[in-house]
Amino acid sequence: MTADERQDPERPTPEQEEELRQRVDEQLRKVRVQDLLLESVAGILNLSARRIAKDDERDLEQARVGIEAVRSVVGLLEPEPAKAVRDALSELQVLYARQASGGGEGGGEEPPEPEQRPETAPRSGEPPPRLWTPPGSA
Repeated sequence: MTADERQDPERPTPEQEEELRQRVDEQLRKVRVQDLLLESVAGILNLSARRIAKDDERDLEQARVGIEAVRSVVGLLEPEPAKAVRDALSELQVLYARQASGGGEGGGEEPPEPEQRPETAPRSGEPPPRLWTPPGSA
């Protein structure tokens, strides 16, 4: 046993480190950019919704940046998830517009234009939207 192993018995051996590197490398070979992009978009939508809906986290400028970011990449997604993202984005834009026009923090900001109108918008007083997850990720 080397002095390093005696000092830190939980430290992986060089063989274990190499095996871990190989497993990570194998996983990276299987990941598609569209998959990672969809996961990132879901996170941005959820964080943006929090920045609108939660009083103690409200930051409409951050929400606006999130909305614009999603709008800029939604066209790169595959058709089915892109539709779901557009629907969630529309709902988020409605919430943003309501909050921005309601005299909340940053009330003078111009809301981003919705890409499409949702069929049913949330009513005033309804709880904020739940976390959105991409189709097939549950």
